[in-house]
Amino acid sequence: MWKDFLYKAIFYTPLRSLLLLLAGLISMTICHPAQAQTKGLGSWNIVNFKYNLDNRWSAFAEAQLRPLQFYDQFHYYEYKGGFNFKVLPTFKLTFGAGQYVTYQEGGNFLIPKNNDEIRLWPQITLYKALGRFKIEQRYRSEFRFTSNGYRPRFRFRVGVSYEFGERKKIALSASNEIFLTNQNPYFERNRLLFTLSYKLTPTTAAQIGYLQQFDNRLNDEIGIDFLQVGMYFEWSARRLNQQKASGNPTPLDID
Repeated sequence: MWKDFLYKAIFYTPLRSLLLLLAGLISMTICHPAQAQTKGLGSWNIVNFKYNLDNRWSAFAEAQLRPLQFYDQFHYYEYKGGFNFKVLPTFKLTFGAGQYVTYQEGGNFLIPKNNDEIRLWPQITLYKALGRFKIEQRYRSEFRFTSNGYRPRFRFRVGVSYEFGERKKIALSASNEIFLTNQNPYFERNRLLFTLSYKLTPTTAAQIGYLQQFDNRLNDEIGIDFLQVGMYFEWSARRLNQQKASGNPTPLDID
C-alpha cells in the first residue's frame, strides 16, 4: 500500500510532465541567451555502460567529452558511475558519483580551470506507459564539492519517448530539465533535448540528438547548442550465465 501511495504522491498525472516539457520548449524559443554563452554548434559526446546484476540491481559507468565548437575548443569532461535499484517496474532509485571538470573557453583544455568538481547524487526516476509512449520523470539531488566551495543543486527532468520499427529498435524522445539551487540565482539552467536512437545489436544502441541549453550566470557549461552523439552498451549477468551453462560463446545481451 505504501508503494502505491508514494507513486501516486510523486507521479500523480502525466499531464504535469507534458506541461513542463511544453514550458521548456516555449522558454528556449523566446529566451535570449546570456552574453557569456558561446554561440555555434558544439558537440556532446557520451559513452555509457550498464550491467544488470539481476532483475532489480544494476551498475553503470559513463564518460562525457564536450567541445564548444564542432569538435573544437574542448572545454569539459566528466566521468561517473553508480548503482540502480528497481523498487517497482515503474520506480527506480539511483546513487551516483563522479568528477566534472570545466576549462576556460577559447581553446582546447585551457587553464586555469573554471571548475573542478566532485559530485554525489541520489536520484528517483519514475515511468509511466501510455500506449507506445513512455513518460519519464527524474528527480536528482546533487551534493557538489566545487572549486568555489560546496554548492548543492536540485534537478527535475521530464521526458517522453516513442518506440517504433521492427522489434522497436528505433526511438524518438524529447526531454526538458530544470536546475535549481538554494543560493542566488535560484534558477540556474534549463536544458532541452531531442534524440533519435537505434538499437544496433541486442547489447548496443547509438543515439544522435540536438541539445539546447540556457544558463543563468553559470561558468560550468557555457555552450548553447550541441549535437549530441552517444553510444550505449548494456549487459545482463543472467544472460551471460545462461550462455556459459550451454557451452556456447557468450555474446553480451540486454536483459
